[in-house]
Amino acid sequence: MYAVIRTGGKQYRVAPGDVIRVEKAPVEDGRVQFSDVLAVSPADGAIAKPSQGRVVGQVVEEGRADKILVFHYKRKKQYKKLRGHRQPFTAVRITEIAFDGQSFAAPELPAKEKKAKPAHAKPAKAEAADAEAEAAPHKAAAHKKSAAKKKAHKAAPKKKAKK
Repeated sequence: MYAVIRTGGKQYRVAPGDVIRVEKAPVEDGRVQFSDVLAVSPADGAIAKPSQGRVVGQVVEEGRADKILVFHYKRKKQYKKLRGHRQPFTAVRITEIAFDGQSFAAPELPAKEKKAKPAHAKPAKAEAADAEAEAAPHKAAAHKKSAAKKKAHKAAPKKKAKK
């Protein structure tokens, strides 16, 4: 079971449970509805054009994509222009595909359990500082050894130039 939808000037083939990244979409209560359904396949090998169809999804994440550098250059004219761009996106998990009275829903995701922190646990920054402090004596000893080697090895005296 899949559907082909159009949003943001692009077409996507989606099935219940799929996660897709679309152009920034208007969100209502964490849900997105795509009403522009181009085709639906209720079974293998069968494709139908629904008269009334909708695809509903739940927003998983909103963010911006990786930076793209746009560089304009004209040779011999001393013209250079560099601009960056980050395209906003909305990641959507498809929860339901409905058309012509039929509805196909994705299975519910199990809720994530929060890990309980023990009472004696330190913050992550404090643990990192303790680890550095433990490693520091070893580094200091190694530094002293290398300094002693440098002092022990003296440069040979310069030879006099023959005339």
